[in-house]
Amino acid sequence: MSNEAILLTLQKQIIMKNFSNMNLVKSLLPASLLSLGLSSCDEAGSIAEKPNVVFLMVDDLGWTDVARYGSDFHETPHIDALADDGVMFTNAYSSSTVCSPTRAALMTGKNPAKLNITDWITGWVYPWAKLSNPDWTMYLDTTKYTLAKAFRDNQYRTGHFGKWHLGMTEEYWPENHGFDINVGGYFRGAPHRDQNQGYKGYFSPYGNPRLEDGPEGEYLTERLADEVASFIKEHKDEPFFANFWFYNVHTPLQARDEKIEKYRSLADPENNHHNPVYAAMVEHTDDAVGAVIKQLKELDLYDNTIIVFYSDNGGLIGNPNRPPITSNYPLREGKGTAWEGGVRVPLIIAGPGIAKGEITHEFAISEDFFPTLNTLANLGIPGDIASRWCGVDLSPALRGQNEKTGRDAILFHYPHYHIEGATPHSAIRKDDYKLYHFYENSEYELYNLANDIGETNNIVIEEPEVFADLKKDLHEWLEEVAAQLPLPNPDYDPDRAHRRN
Repeated sequence: MSNEAILLTLQKQIIMKNFSNMNLVKSLLPASLLSLGLSSCDEAGSIAEKPNVVFLMVDDLGWTDVARYGSDFHETPHIDALADDGVMFTNAYSSSTVCSPTRAALMTGKNPAKLNITDWITGWVYPWAKLSNPDWTMYLDTTKYTLAKAFRDNQYRTGHFGKWHLGMTEEYWPENHGFDINVGGYFRGAPHRDQNQGYKGYFSPYGNPRLEDGPEGEYLTERLADEVASFIKEHKDEPFFANFWFYNVHTPLQARDEKIEKYRSLADPENNHHNPVYAAMVEHTDDAVGAVIKQLKELDLYDNTIIVFYSDNGGLIGNPNRPPITSNYPLREGKGTAWEGGVRVPLIIAGPGIAKGEITHEFAISEDFFPTLNTLANLGIPGDIASRWCGVDLSPALRGQNEKTGRDAILFHYPHYHIEGATPHSAIRKDDYKLYHFYENSEYELYNLANDIGETNNIVIEEPEVFADLKKDLHEWLEEVAAQLPLPNPDYDPDRAHRRN
């Protein structure tokens, strides 16, 4: 079944549940069904001179974890409503199968391979593996010109809220990368849970040096949403950039008891999604999105605000000996693996100048956000900076009318090992095809995602011309960005190869 056919099947399920909502039906129909007389989008408004920007990035949210993207269990009414007001991408990707490289790419407009930030900070260590990691960079250098610096240079008030994970020491935290304030961003990649110190993860006390503890029982995501809403209210009379990077839905799996009980009563093991705690965390995320949008609407700012909803990598499946955390079906595997389930993610963009209720199949990846917001927010970034971006401007795909971005390929480089199963690899997605190069044995795998979205049939032998074309493009790109490659490990021990530490 093709990518579009699978999405359409999932979308039809949602339509049947919501057939009385004609706006929802219209928003789910691709261009191929417009002959039925339904318009896929309203007229796009004009781009405001200085629109506000709210960037919502969820941690570890899988491609189908949102109801609008096909979840058969999770309830996400606020995120679904945002899709009604904007453009939903079916071929959006994170720059990496793990978080830190994606975050660095988003902030700089550069691919992780070019930044040499190619793993989560500080990565897993496999001292006896066949290959050794390259000497990669474990921080985002403060000399880099970031998205936050660009907004601040354009007289925006800038605030970061939530996870950061781009450097172990304070010099690399958000306040040194262009943010006027930093609420909750420091070196950790997940809420701090430590029984000995009394830190409770998603519940206060947090043990976070950039977030004061709240009252007993306060939930982190609700607190951060309140902080974002307060920032918006405080700066309602001036342009602002609110960077809300959730800790949800990263482990530890924690949510309010009433939400967990709600989903426990609804769980069906026959569904793709059936983890009640994870579902509750997804709902907490949706509630936070709703709280931010509510504040924008109450202050009459919603129509002049660009909102981006995104995930930093694919959903975490987890330990195979335990119940799954989530499922990325129909994609293969998830976070920390090479496959589509590790890097294909939900993406919705809404705001002034953006079509409403549109679905696009154009490619998008993390390094695209800087050039895209440069256009949408009229930032006027100088050419000497813009020329060094690796991403493309997605604004043509946001205007509707099936406009194209001009890109035909996206590329990935992960020269590391991960506890979820990834081994050093590079990959290229071009048109319907995706080619992987695995470095341990210099093996290649090729898939046609149009008819094999689950990546089950390696067609390297059957498609020699496609293989040769993509192999050439991939290696030319690796050379162009000076990608660091894994090296033979002199301490390689086959018996202990995939043991950590």
